[in-house]
Amino acid sequence: MSSEPHQKNQPGLFSDWFDSFYASYYRHRPVNATFIGVHDYDGRLPDCSENGLEALQAETVALRLDLDGFPHETLSRSQRLDRELAAGFLDIQEWELSSGHFQRGNPAYYTGEIVFGVMSLFLRAFTTLEERVESAIDRLEAIPALLHQGRNNVPSAPHEWTERAIRDCAGADRFFQSGIDSLIRDTGLDHRLRTAADGAVQAVGEHRKHLSNELLHGTSTAYACGEAAFDLLMRRGHFLDMSATDILRHAEEQASESEARLNEGASGFGASSWQEALKRLAGAHPLAIGYYQRYSEFWDACRSTAEAQKLLTWPDYPIQYVPRPKWSRDAAPHLYFLFYRSPAPYDNVPIVDYLVTPIEPDMPQAEQERLLRANNDSVIKLNHVVHHGSIGHHVQNWHAFRAESRIGQMAAVDCASRIAMFCGGTMAEGWACYATDLMREAGFLTPLERYSQHHARLRMAVRAIVDVRLHRGEFTINEAATYYQQRVGMPPGVAMDEAVKNSMFPGAAMIYLIGADLIHELRRDLSVLQGSQFRLCAFHDRLLSYGSVPVQLISTQMRKDAACAE
Repeated sequence: MSSEPHQKNQPGLFSDWFDSFYASYYRHRPVNATFIGVHDYDGRLPDCSENGLEALQAETVALRLDLDGFPHETLSRSQRLDRELAAGFLDIQEWELSSGHFQRGNPAYYTGEIVFGVMSLFLRAFTTLEERVESAIDRLEAIPALLHQGRNNVPSAPHEWTERAIRDCAGADRFFQSGIDSLIRDTGLDHRLRTAADGAVQAVGEHRKHLSNELLHGTSTAYACGEAAFDLLMRRGHFLDMSATDILRHAEEQASESEARLNEGASGFGASSWQEALKRLAGAHPLAIGYYQRYSEFWDACRSTAEAQKLLTWPDYPIQYVPRPKWSRDAAPHLYFLFYRSPAPYDNVPIVDYLVTPIEPDMPQAEQERLLRANNDSVIKLNHVVHHGSIGHHVQNWHAFRAESRIGQMAAVDCASRIAMFCGGTMAEGWACYATDLMREAGFLTPLERYSQHHARLRMAVRAIVDVRLHRGEFTINEAATYYQQRVGMPPGVAMDEAVKNSMFPGAAMIYLIGADLIHELRRDLSVLQGSQFRLCAFHDRLLSYGSVPVQLISTQMRKDAACAE
């Protein structure tokens, strides 16, 4: 690669640079590559040896140096956007490699990669089963080396991160034993997969002992990234012109406003406070009668409403709600196992599987009723259909995969423990939260569901508050979990899981509130500027066409375009 960045000044050469950028990205993140639909590295796991991490660091510096040689004025609009996003990604990657949040300090990084490295090969049929099994065997055989690298790279870690890694080990153990047995039994796979899985089980067991006997008893509390790093993430990842203090102030204002609206509406449900109202309403949501078909019924109704009211262009991108695969069921409760994962933009899978909680006829009656209460009509409609499986993430993903921005196509793909690129967050989660507001405006929600959305917004605001205060060192993880319990009413276990996740991924918890609010603000401004010419469908289609890139950058460009059209 040239050491003379001033020579790199033509669009064609920029495309070559971008190919090199992605080659480095996929080579060093082979599990991400599988989730994205790039299958050159399906048999590999990350190389986190000292040589491997040094190579990644050197490539980061070299790529960033060469990128400085591409002036904006020589590039197309989409190339300029990708240049900015790639520069931000490399700046953040350089920080991550020196921080204690990822390869050099978080044991859960390693446990997440090993289990989802293998699971990713069986979540969708992107090639023949035989080819995916060969890759699975290679990855299973690579697990001992990666776990050994993890032990070398993480001499100490926050207690809560180690506990998260131990839970991952429990999930990995179940998947590599009963899960692999289920795959072999149901598909007739050969014994080599079982032999490779047995070796992985032994490696995971040894690693779990290390985590429990040595790392768990450390006293590290180094989970706050610090104000400088948080500012870097805001500026170079989300491209916000808001400081952490601005975000905190806005989130606190929105939390108070949501609490006020909850209290105002509580009397309508015969309660004196919103906490009391939500307790009374917890059992009032209709149970899902005809459980499995309710998902598709709500999906069809959501699409019909959106099309009838011309909210956006709804793609022909079918989704089917199916029970979670048998091979995953023992392991899933211990893992970052999602109902809906962003489909791979570079795989041609015609129908996307949405993996719902299985409720089988042979379950004890009490267990069936418990699951139906937890997955009632409103949960199905708001979470599994509107937010994730239809107008929210699923429709946004379809549009993203067709974006001119290459980064916009893949940045929000769900990988082992987080999305593929940090910069995709405000659009992915911001749009999904905004889409729920949109369906409320469209009259798709019941009065009870509309009331519960004030609580959802309170949760979004409190997430942003915790994000800032954790990473400025104003909250411990335990204090953050307590704050979630007291301010939002989260159960203790859920609150702790949320706080731990927030601590591991700085700058990621505020994307729901900030992303959604930026979209609402842009819509208000353009509707005023364009007046009678404003069309909601055109606005949404244009917004989504950018792909999974920071809402702030989209907003800036759409405002410029609207002003020029005047």
